[in-house]
Amino acid sequence: MKDTYKTISEESIGEFKDRGSKFIAYAYPIYTEEDWQNCLIEVKKIHPKGRHHCYAYRLGLDKNNFRANDDGEPSGTAGRPILGQIDSFELTNVFVVVVRYFGGTLLGTSGLINAYRESTSIAFQNADIIEKTLEDIYRLTFDYSIMSDVMNTVKKLNLEMVRQDFGNIGILEIAIRQSEVKEMIRQLKSGISKIRIEEIDEVQKVAGLDIKFLETR
Repeated sequence: MKDTYKTISEESIGEFKDRGSKFIAYAYPIYTEEDWQNCLIEVKKIHPKGRHHCYAYRLGLDKNNFRANDDGEPSGTAGRPILGQIDSFELTNVFVVVVRYFGGTLLGTSGLINAYRESTSIAFQNADIIEKTLEDIYRLTFDYSIMSDVMNTVKKLNLEMVRQDFGNIGILEIAIRQSEVKEMIRQLKSGISKIRIEEIDEVQKVAGLDIKFLETR
């Protein structure tokens, strides 16, 4: 199972000028639809006078979750070139919005395509491109009587604790590398219940423990 991908570690900016028009590209790492929508709102607040706010994004590893928007530019001259650069740099979980300030001279179809492509490329050249591991987030809900077993097992397996909530009942959210989920869940159940790993598949439910998948990040 492929569970690694390339993305950017943080926001990056690229700027390109052509015949008076200025194109400012903002690239962001994202994980959800809501993330890119919030990024677009943020950029529009920064550049309320920009004539166009064209954008594209790609999410996930299956290549099926993407969008390209020309925001009033001629069809195919803005969003698609931006998306093309996301793919050229082999990135995903990335959102790019390019703000255009019109300089008074029409650039034509080829000029627009080049400007949106180049500004996006510069943003990625300025970015910190990293390889990330796809992880599934699980929520462990447990009785306090087995809290020490839960915490010790999670630490022994070196799993990241994403969130903790110790109210009326214990809640712990953990991240597991996607390709290791099945085996790690088995080891969690084995460690917490103190049942041998060879026998854990026969156990339907560990007393006092509920394990629930939340999301992939």
